[in-house]
Amino acid sequence: MKKEYDFTVGERGKFYRPNAKLELPVYLEKDVAEFIQEYARQKNIDTNQVVNDWLRNNIKLIQSLL
Repeated sequence: MKKEYDFTVGERGKFYRPNAKLELPVYLEKDVAEFIQEYARQKNIDTNQVVNDWLRNNIKLIQSLL
């Protein structure tokens, strides 16, 4: 890396996209990932669906306690 960068000809917001949708990566520990993948395989559903369903259920549970 350089010590300094020259941004005098830079354009503010050139790559800004107000409607961009970000997909957040979630890094699971090996044992958790293996469990979820096996569970999804047994139920014949997508791993993402399992994770999202479990998270939604946990959100509802937490909200019910607040």
